[in-house]
Amino acid sequence: MKSTYILAFESSCDETSVAVLKDGQKLLSNVIATQIASHKRFGGVVPEIASRHHTEQITYCIEAAMEEAKVEPSDLTAVAVTEGPGLVGALLVGMTAAKAFAWAHDLPLIGVNHMAGHLMAANLPDSGGPIEYPALALLVSGGHTELVYVAQEGDYRKIGETRDDAVGEAYDKVGRVLGLTYPSGKTIDEMAHRGQDVYNFPRAMMKEPGYEFSFSGLKSSFINLVHNAEQKSETLNDDDLAASFQAAVLDILLYKTKEALAEFPEIRTLVVAGGVAANQGLRERLASEIKNVKVIIPPLRLCGDNAGMIAAAAYTELKKHNFVGLSENAFPSLSFESMDTGKK
Repeated sequence: MKSTYILAFESSCDETSVAVLKDGQKLLSNVIATQIASHKRFGGVVPEIASRHHTEQITYCIEAAMEEAKVEPSDLTAVAVTEGPGLVGALLVGMTAAKAFAWAHDLPLIGVNHMAGHLMAANLPDSGGPIEYPALALLVSGGHTELVYVAQEGDYRKIGETRDDAVGEAYDKVGRVLGLTYPSGKTIDEMAHRGQDVYNFPRAMMKEPGYEFSFSGLKSSFINLVHNAEQKSETLNDDDLAASFQAAVLDILLYKTKEALAEFPEIRTLVVAGGVAANQGLRERLASEIKNVKVIIPPLRLCGDNAGMIAAAAYTELKKHNFVGLSENAFPSLSFESMDTGKK
């Protein structure tokens, strides 16, 4: 049987990435051009700057990915690209480049939901895959926090999501209050391991039925505590603040996840993916508290935004011949369909 090669593009936020995946299993290349240094001084991603950097880097990434994979355009089976969700300008750069490449080399085009990419990164051998279905996915990143039921490969149904801030967004906002450099999630995680949960921040939505999350109140409680202490010239321990914040976040995430696993006893795999899946505290809690199902967390290099994960999700669509036309547009608010669990 002839091998398949997918050339994948990811540009939904502030990482320009191009990858080549062979037979849905082997990442021959996964080139990532990061923009962290450019956005650091602003304390977050500036959409216009992100789009400009994508434009500057995309051609280099294509060349580097193809060279590292040792493939020619004639070897490729299809081109895949993130079509949403994400920043519209950033998405359009990747979409335009992918469509141009597909047109120039007469290749079919596959549109991929960015969150499906995070989820299906767990299906790669380097992640400990394959995923056994039905599966439950906890997707945690800078822009998203959601629980997804996956009855079978490619069938994604959202059962709950955040009502306000995504968990990664909350980490960065708390990091700014602590005077940390963007992105601050890794640093807060390190500080949390040195501190103690002494401030007992609120755990929102844990008494509410269903699988929705909320981190806005936690963030506000953290900010108010710090500002009130400053006004009173009181000194707070930063490590304890980080530990208290992270304990609240993880309590919420684990509680909702375990509730979903209890409601759906047929689940065989729990996937935890997205940028926040790199959090060591989260990984430790999952290892100690989730025992009844297979748990897959992609390696650190596949947790953040990367084209390798887009290729992994695209392979599922390739097997179904689910292609899009060259008139395909970007969808910044793209989302999985929701599934009614009966819990309101």
